[in-house]
Amino acid sequence: MKTLKILRFAILCTAFIFINLTALHGQTKSNDSTLGYAEASYSTLPDNEFMKNWLLLGPVNINETKAKLDDIKQKEFFDKDVLTSVIVQPNKALAKVKIDNSEYTWKTFKGEEKSIDFIKQFGQLNYSIVYALAEIKMKAPAKIIVGIGSDDAVKLFLNGKLVHQNWIGRALNPDDDIVILDLKKGSNQILLKIQNMEYDWSFCMRKLGKDILNGLLIESSGKGNLDNVKTLIKDGVDVNAQDNSGLTAYQNAMIRGRDKVMDYLKENGAETDKPMPPFDKLVDQIFKNVQTGITSGVSVLVSKNGKIIYERGFGYADIGNKVPVTPDTKFRIGSITKQFIAASILKLQEEGKLSVHDTLSKFIPGFPRGNEVTIHHLLTHTSGIHNYTDRPVFMKYVTMPVTSAQLIDTIKAYPYDFNPGEKWNYSNSGFFLLGHIVEKVSGKSLDRYLKDTFFKPLGMNSTGIYETKLLLNNEAYGYSYEKGDIIKAVNWDMSWAGGAGAIYSTTKDLNTWNEAIFNGKVLSPESLKAAFTSAELNNKQKTNYGYGWSIQDYRGNKFIGHGGGLHGFLSYLERQPEKNITVVVLCNSTPAPDGINPSANASLITEYLLWPEMTKQSSFTSDISVDEKILKKYVGRYHYGQGAVLTVTLEGNQLYAQMTGQSKYPIFPSSNDEFNWKVVEASVKFVMDEKGNVTNAIHHQGGQQIEAKKLKDEMPVAVNPSVFDKYVGKYDLGNSKAIVISKDDDKLFMQVPNLPLYQLLPASETEYFAREINIRLTFKSNSEGKTDLLIINTDGVEQSAKRVNE
Repeated sequence: MKTLKILRFAILCTAFIFINLTALHGQTKSNDSTLGYAEASYSTLPDNEFMKNWLLLGPVNINETKAKLDDIKQKEFFDKDVLTSVIVQPNKALAKVKIDNSEYTWKTFKGEEKSIDFIKQFGQLNYSIVYALAEIKMKAPAKIIVGIGSDDAVKLFLNGKLVHQNWIGRALNPDDDIVILDLKKGSNQILLKIQNMEYDWSFCMRKLGKDILNGLLIESSGKGNLDNVKTLIKDGVDVNAQDNSGLTAYQNAMIRGRDKVMDYLKENGAETDKPMPPFDKLVDQIFKNVQTGITSGVSVLVSKNGKIIYERGFGYADIGNKVPVTPDTKFRIGSITKQFIAASILKLQEEGKLSVHDTLSKFIPGFPRGNEVTIHHLLTHTSGIHNYTDRPVFMKYVTMPVTSAQLIDTIKAYPYDFNPGEKWNYSNSGFFLLGHIVEKVSGKSLDRYLKDTFFKPLGMNSTGIYETKLLLNNEAYGYSYEKGDIIKAVNWDMSWAGGAGAIYSTTKDLNTWNEAIFNGKVLSPESLKAAFTSAELNNKQKTNYGYGWSIQDYRGNKFIGHGGGLHGFLSYLERQPEKNITVVVLCNSTPAPDGINPSANASLITEYLLWPEMTKQSSFTSDISVDEKILKKYVGRYHYGQGAVLTVTLEGNQLYAQMTGQSKYPIFPSSNDEFNWKVVEASVKFVMDEKGNVTNAIHHQGGQQIEAKKLKDEMPVAVNPSVFDKYVGKYDLGNSKAIVISKDDDKLFMQVPNLPLYQLLPASETEYFAREINIRLTFKSNSEGKTDLLIINTDGVEQSAKRVNE
């Protein structure tokens, strides 16, 4: 039920990988008898078909210990070229290759999938490399463009010459790297070096056909990626190519405000006066991935000035029975519920039944520190009350019913994250409590109050509080994706959501709601002003949240809305108030199908409508250089909240950025202080004070903005490594999860569920921190001197974990 997801690159979460290390899946056959290139010789490369046959050498482990290998040491091995070419003679076996003190033999790989998954072949091996070899035979010289996807770093040698390299940690995505190969007549040798950092490890490669190249040009133009645009145009891709909607690269750059890309395309023959494709065709193109096949669904509605100008369903509401999504399909909308609860509170205030300045203790006597917390604090996520859905044991019980009293007792039991009004931290607890207050003040159940006050008077007949016992017509079931398969998602008992996220609705009803709210048919002007005003903290710093609505600025336009998310469902409801535009996107799967992200999709739809009046966006290219002295100032850690940290490093003249739990990616300048990712449409702008010191970073992604303060560098103190021994072990986090503390090579490490292995650095003999995540661990000992308790502090929120006796 959270409103914002940041940098979900592959975004979106790191997952544990469970592997049978002895299983080779029958795809690699042993190859002492491999002669010449064997099946890895291609006389032709059909457009868009992946190269599935290779000769493989490895895996070569670059780390002899079990310790985490830092980026510098990994990069050293990547830069070291043991192989650049291989002598291959027809009908003769390839010579063994000696690397360090080991010999390796080439083996034939005949694949069936588009990608070669090294984990399936060799098991989970971090910090390792594999070489892949193939031959392309040409009847005449030619230039071709190939697309390469890799997890992680990749080098490509053509006939012994390095023609491409990308030192990067990333998930596999076909065609992330676009490379021009200048092939000669006769035999051409392709040698790839694929280096794994951690976890997944794979690659794929194919010759790109006209349709994909055209699509890449159009997509890259909209993203402002001048590097890709220049590469594609120089190799002869049609500058005026159109996608299925009729959109050209120039038009996409114009819609997205990419002036530099527009100038380059114009210089290279782009037609600038083509009529724009119809709006409905543009929106259809966004959701093309769920128009065909058996997949989960999406329902989309767009209105302007009260008139619906687009509504359509894609995919399936019920996959098992092949029931398609329609505009009448009912979805659980998660945290969009919060604006209905906020409207209820404001309505009760208008009736004189409560005030937003009332304290929580007035409605729930005995609530800890309830005389310090106001309804205003609850409405604005500034109460400091701990978010109950963040509890480690939450998922253990979420499929079982809970009473309001039971859940409130649970919320009471947790200490405050901060003093009321001191910080902003998204908390479902606050809105669950508000839902309870609505019931107590009105004397009605939440469902009955909402129906009597809003739903029935407005004609929202397909909206209500979801209950497991309900038998709904046109209901969307929630799905998830697991190892490529679609499965039923965890089915919440929505008594756990209450005022924080228990409503179901349709795109039509939500449009009706927006029209009523923003046209003054629900609340008074004074109430609306309060709802749509950004809350202030005690220090007068403004948030991006009012009363149940998020307030954002994107490309010079104000947007008021809210997202929602729970297992199986993602949603977004947005309003551009000056132009009276509403966009609703409802999806019944988490994660969603490729290309489906309700908040980002909604932002793009509004750009299609508002682009002539929106501010420009920067374009970026590796050709732009920034003084190294300036780049060094950006190096450091930036706090994104809830423990997440963006770590910025400098290698040579290249900046890299890495979010907690995600891979490291290069970021490219569009100016001296603004940098962009290529793997996701996101940018970060570094802000300096009057003394030239970097104070914070402003992150833009999916039409939303986050301000992240730069953290002070903390230097570890010297501690005798023998001290670490008494901390090694497993500490119980509840819900069958644990944090594991280990020691390797005189270094201390922690393994947190769903995150990589992080080194712990000592602040003292008992207190430790990690650079990659904003977390501090304090080890506590009992009267016998044995460490039996771990205190985990994440952004000021403490949690204890008892040691597990093994």
